Amino acid sequence: QVRLMESGGGSVEAGKSLRLSCEASGYTFGDSYAGWFRQVPGKEREGVAAISPRSSTSSYTYYADSVMGRFTVSRDSAGNTLYLQMNVLEPEDTAMYYCAADTSSANLNDNKWRLRPSSYKYWGQGTQVTASS
Repeated sequence: QVRLMESGGGSVEAGKSLRLSCEASGYTFGDSYAGWFRQVPGKEREGVAAISPRSSTSSYTYYADSVMGRFTVSRDSAGNTLYLQMNVLEPEDTAMYYCAADTSSANLNDNKWRLRPSSYKYWGQGTQVTASS
C-alpha cells in the first residue's frame, strides 16, 4: 500500500522560506514523475512543481510560472523523500500543499500533463502553508 505524508508547513512572514518534505512508504520517488500541488478553498488544485523519473543522466524539473525562480523541487538519493524548497514566499503562496506521485496513467497528449492533478495516482493528505504580509 502506497502512503505519502507531507510535513514542513507553517506560518511565516512574506519574504521568508519554508521547506516541505514528503515521505513515501510502499513507493520509491524516481520510478515515475512526482510533483507538488496546492489548493485554496474555492479554487481548483494547481500544479506547482514536478520532477522527472531518475535516469542515468539527470532529472528534469518543471514549475508553474508563479513560482519559477523561487521554488525548487528535489528528492533524496534513496528515493524515499520528495522536497519543495520555497523561498521569498508571498501571501499568494498561502494554500494547502500536496505531494503526488506516479503518472503511469497520464494523458501524454496534454502538453502540461506534468503539472495536472489528474495525471497523478497517489496523493498525500496535505500540509498548510501561510505567508502573511
